[in-house]
Amino acid sequence: MQILKRLLRWILVLAFTGLLLGVAAIGVAYWLISPRLPSVAVLKDYHMQVPLRVLSADGKLIASFGETRRIPVAIGEVPDRLKHAVLAAEDAGFYQHPGVDWHGIARAGWHVVVSGGDKGPGGSTITQQVARNFFLSPEKLYSRKLTEIFIALRMESELTKDQILELYINKMFLGHRSYGVAAAASYYYGKTLDQLTVAECATIASTFQLPSLVNPLNSPKRMISRRNWVLGQMLENRYISKAEYEQAIAEPNNASPHEPPIEVDAPYLAEMVRLQVLDRLGNDALTEGYVVKTTVDSKRQQASVDAVRSGLVEYDHRHGWRGPEAHQELGADAGTDELERALAGYTDISGMQPGIVTQVSATEASVYLASRDQVKLDLEAMSWARPRIDDTRVGATPKSVSTVLKRGDIIRLSRDEKGQWQLTQIPSAQAALVSISPEDGSLQSLVGGFNFLRSKFNRAVMAARQPGSSFKPFIYSAAFERGFTPASIVNDAPLALPDPSRPGGLWTPSNDDDKFDGPIPLREALVQSKNLVSVRLLDAIGVRYARDYVTRFGFALDSLPSNLSMALGTASVSPMSMARGYAVFANGGYLVTPYFISEIDDRDGKPVYQANPARACRTCAERLLDTRPPGPPPPAGASAAPTNAVAAASSTGTPATTGSVAGVGDAVLPADAHGDGAHPPVLAPQVIDVRNDYLITSLMQDVIKRGTGSAAMALGRTDLAGKTGSTNDHRDAWFAGFNGSLVTTVWVGFDDFGSLGKGEFGAKAALPIWMSYMGSALKDTPAELLPMPPGISTVQINGRSEIMKVEDVDRMKQQANQEQEDQDQQHAYDIF
Repeated sequence: MQILKRLLRWILVLAFTGLLLGVAAIGVAYWLISPRLPSVAVLKDYHMQVPLRVLSADGKLIASFGETRRIPVAIGEVPDRLKHAVLAAEDAGFYQHPGVDWHGIARAGWHVVVSGGDKGPGGSTITQQVARNFFLSPEKLYSRKLTEIFIALRMESELTKDQILELYINKMFLGHRSYGVAAAASYYYGKTLDQLTVAECATIASTFQLPSLVNPLNSPKRMISRRNWVLGQMLENRYISKAEYEQAIAEPNNASPHEPPIEVDAPYLAEMVRLQVLDRLGNDALTEGYVVKTTVDSKRQQASVDAVRSGLVEYDHRHGWRGPEAHQELGADAGTDELERALAGYTDISGMQPGIVTQVSATEASVYLASRDQVKLDLEAMSWARPRIDDTRVGATPKSVSTVLKRGDIIRLSRDEKGQWQLTQIPSAQAALVSISPEDGSLQSLVGGFNFLRSKFNRAVMAARQPGSSFKPFIYSAAFERGFTPASIVNDAPLALPDPSRPGGLWTPSNDDDKFDGPIPLREALVQSKNLVSVRLLDAIGVRYARDYVTRFGFALDSLPSNLSMALGTASVSPMSMARGYAVFANGGYLVTPYFISEIDDRDGKPVYQANPARACRTCAERLLDTRPPGPPPPAGASAAPTNAVAAASSTGTPATTGSVAGVGDAVLPADAHGDGAHPPVLAPQVIDVRNDYLITSLMQDVIKRGTGSAAMALGRTDLAGKTGSTNDHRDAWFAGFNGSLVTTVWVGFDDFGSLGKGEFGAKAALPIWMSYMGSALKDTPAELLPMPPGISTVQINGRSEIMKVEDVDRMKQQANQEQEDQDQQHAYDIF
């Protein structure tokens, strides 16, 4: 008995000593580690990485940029069934323990002892997991574990349980780039948290442990097993009833990938936004949850996409069938697996589905699509597929399906307006469309090519192409400033000018139809797009003067040739810069700067940037008080400042100057708006006289009424003006046009500057795209015409009514009187 008491006493002494040594060791460890422990106070205002989101003007999603999927939610927004699922799976005693589960740590320690040092399950609480994920590395070290415990204890003393749980459910990686429960719910189920079932909550809670291996997409069987265990824990902890448990157990795994629902097809614009925001906000722009609101209207954007794609397909079909994309030899007994392998490298391109021909007869072809649909094509579905010979020639209309397709051909199919499948092919030509508001330059829609995935080159702002005859209105405007009028007569006749760089040492420009009409009024010359009249007109006013004058429309001087070829549109311009130039005609003579970002908000919805663009503002009080004459625009970089004294005196602070991001061309962020926006508007500089503007617009209205753009009369509007453009060998086709509320330019061509083919003028290749878009964009909107300004007179010349400046009328009368006097005097001399 004495021995037993003595042994018990020694055991107690040793245990107490061990306890003292343990406490002392922990105290020394804390004393050593404490200075290096991070401050948990940063967690009270911790910002999760949230992707950049780009929205249209009407609030629809254009794009989301960022490596992670995350949708931060407050703990109050998390349904109880999801919280209970997470607690049941990870830490049922979370709301009871002090941040550390000592029993769990003891079990983990005992496991290390009995296993000979194997660092198995760590017994970490949710608080410890938060500490590890925010402050520590995942490596299994005893020192790291001890530091984790100290941080967890400190967190429990400074944060509430709900705050810790909120950090946990938002921070944790849950597979497939999804961080946090809201992002996981959105990706796996396409649901918000309040829409999740009990079984789906248990599934999401199950991914916390091994998200890359055990998630509902990668390992559905293991996930079902893990989910059912979590449901059992929820039942055991009385979070759910027996009936709820049985219902959840029976629920199948319905998870599938759900990418963010892109609502607006504008990838070229999205990339422009990304570059601009990175330039303005730095790399944090993609992780700090900024929301960018653009100026683009979703309906107009879709109309522009549809117009460009249908226009390019129509052009492509005119030039014949180039043959299948590829050919795959198929065995006689080729099954579904072989067909799918043959199509593995092909994806849907702008609604053009890839497929492989499995059977062909004279009247019908069977096609297996990548979507696993079986389709039948008859001869009518490929009636357009005349074999292409070269740029200008195609073969005969096919008489048999088997002359077009062969078994094993990999082809493209698309649905027509009636939903029927038709043979098609990816267009080889490209196009771009830019549409802006002439009032302030806000971008309404933009398409940079047929398909962004096939080519990320943004032709709307990056391409430098020759505008052809669509550049002539700028030359005519310069001529009207030098005394010419719409009634001025210029000779449309052959011309030969010295040019040592050309064969024979002569430059002999001609009209597109190689016909000459002799003396012709300038109005008719523009309506018929007479090249030789433009050359003579430019020669009369002087190339140097014309180059300087054209820069008023926003063109860089070095993009304008310093010779007479400028009259034929040999400048290097982008569709965006052409839209900006035509906006001057549309708004009454004011140079606006195209922009596409209206506001940038932080993750809390607070604006960090608001656009404050210069406006035409023709009828506002500030414009009426501005008596300065029209002139060249201010130097680059100075346009952000207010151009009227009232606005300059009222603005608070100096607007920040913003530059262009590489590859974004003329589209730049305007200055920040200050205060509450109640100060007067910033006025765009007036660069041409309103009367000059009115005359040029009148000429371009006639281009549509009875000239090269007359097809646009089919839109049934009276307020349209515009000009076609074509270049040598039909390398570029343009149409630029407008009404008082919208300016749109369209370009069609090949990236390698190849020919579009004989007869592919702007009126044939580009105008149909412009018409399709403008018809939709202006639907149900009233006609909007600039009113006739003071100082314009209507006169009768040779029985035809014409308009011109009043001083030009007086000058013409003086010239007529002088000519009459000269003739009378000559007659008097003739008597003798």
